[in-house]
Amino acid sequence: MFNLFKKKEEPKYDVTNLSLNDLDTGFVFDYDMKSWVVEETYEYDWGNNNFSKEFKVNSGDEVAFLSVEDDGDMNLSMVKAIKMRTIDEDLHEEIVKNKKPPKQIHYLKEQYFLENDAAGYFRDCSKETEDWEELLTWEYYNEAEDKIVCITQWDEHNVDASAGLVLKEHQISEIIPGQ
Repeated sequence: MFNLFKKKEEPKYDVTNLSLNDLDTGFVFDYDMKSWVVEETYEYDWGNNNFSKEFKVNSGDEVAFLSVEDDGDMNLSMVKAIKMRTIDEDLHEEIVKNKKPPKQIHYLKEQYFLENDAAGYFRDCSKETEDWEELLTWEYYNEAEDKIVCITQWDEHNVDASAGLVLKEHQISEIIPGQ
């Protein structure tokens, strides 16, 4: 028998004033004239009580990753996975051999400069586990700082890359909570 008087769990956000910090799996938002559904949620721990979130999002015709970091300033980017060889055919081997990437890279005929590097931990919040994975990440920006390339090393030989756009908070709108 179910209890009709059971108290419903209150959401951890104000449904009348949703922000990017409230995003979670199942949420929907508008960006670039498309509606995007948050399919998975990831958390990063960069140490010193510095955390960021990333969301696997799907618009129906494309899948991307929205990175949200609020350290007083909202830092946003929307990226897609790319092949390392599209940056440089030997980049993977260079990172594994030298234990670090170059200070500058070229991607799609544009020059990018290393701006941030960090060691941290990653957790897939969509899974029923509290396991964290170690990672190293390097962020490159173009001259205008409106495009980003990220290189992430998960272990000695597992390195991947993503590329996309740096976003402004106002570009994401109509945030709706999941069902």
